[in-house]
Amino acid sequence: MSTIFSLFMVLIIIACVLLVIIVMAQNPKGGGLSATFGGSSAQFGVQRTNDFMEKATWVLAIIIVSLIFLSVVLTAKPSVQIKDVNAPEKKEAKAPAQSAPQAPVQKPTATK
Repeated sequence: MSTIFSLFMVLIIIACVLLVIIVMAQNPKGGGLSATFGGSSAQFGVQRTNDFMEKATWVLAIIIVSLIFLSVVLTAKPSVQIKDVNAPEKKEAKAPAQSAPQAPVQKPTATK
């Protein structure tokens, strides 16, 4: 693996861990599973904190997606080679085709 790919992987993992921590720290806004199991719908805490947590969630999600795209673009190895039209073509010498083995040719002997 290349160094740049390893750097991107470390940054993506750090951003994912931070995203999990922020999502787990958020208070539910009501409804969902917490209301089904007897959770109260009253919100406690400061509204400004919830706005920060929501913005941080979106920012981290965008950072993760951006890092993934950057890692793909910067570490990609093209598999198709494009021929240069202006470059002269190299012709390889063809090996003579082998035919079926022939019987040895006998030289006629001169008789006197």
